[in-house]
Amino acid sequence: MIEVTGTGQACGAFIRGVDFSKEVDEDVINEIRTHWLEHHVVIFPDQKLSNDDLVRVARYFGPIGDDPFIGPIDDHDLVAAIHRKADEKGKLFADNWHSDWSFQEQPPAATCLYGIKIPPHGGDTLFSNQHLALEKMPADMRAKYEGKMAVHSAHHAYADDGMYADENYDGAMNIKTSSEASAQQTHPIIRAHPESGKSGFMGGSYVVDFENLDKKEARNLMRELYEWQGHDEFVYRHKWEPDMLVLWDNRSVLHQATGGFEGYERLLHRLTIDDDPSYYVKS
Repeated sequence: MIEVTGTGQACGAFIRGVDFSKEVDEDVINEIRTHWLEHHVVIFPDQKLSNDDLVRVARYFGPIGDDPFIGPIDDHDLVAAIHRKADEKGKLFADNWHSDWSFQEQPPAATCLYGIKIPPHGGDTLFSNQHLALEKMPADMRAKYEGKMAVHSAHHAYADDGMYADENYDGAMNIKTSSEASAQQTHPIIRAHPESGKSGFMGGSYVVDFENLDKKEARNLMRELYEWQGHDEFVYRHKWEPDMLVLWDNRSVLHQATGGFEGYERLLHRLTIDDDPSYYVKS
């Protein structure tokens, strides 16, 4: 029997009583998925996982997704690394609010991240509950976003002249910049969660414009929304431990990295998970 304990913050729950190093029964996975939809971020401490185990666990929740601008680790063609060496001085990877790969036509449902080398302090991950952000937004402010289509692009980060291009970034991450990062994709800025049906924001730093607005108005709306989405009342601050697995819902939370671990190496392994309705729990 699994044990579920909420974080007491805006989202997130710890789940104990499951050993992902072994095959897990479908009924248990369905139960976990139900808690995941409720809490948006689920944390599994003390999981001793190989890379193959990590892939198997991810596939319980959906097909493995495409990481278009992050290359895999040397010894596994599906697993990527979130890695920062102890002596790195440059930009911290992913230190702004975002939903993974929201610039894709069908963004991933989930991301899972597994802690391997965790510094003794710092390196927390922040998660912001976008259902709650919409629910708490004043009506006059919300009216500005109702019906709006947001334009998403990875250009600023992953284009050949982006912030992770070779001339701008010298870190341990296996980042693959490309002209394809300049492609654009539109999504409603407010949308119903495809699985739970509950509405929330689909935004973050990959939003570069709003359709049918002049540039100044679009910039103002993007700035105002970005500031609102990160309010403390919507945020869960996750503190990592080695052998900890975290699964979050890209359809309902934004996330961002934090620093504060200078002089220490930090390594986590990561997979994204496609949004496939055949994996949804049938009522």
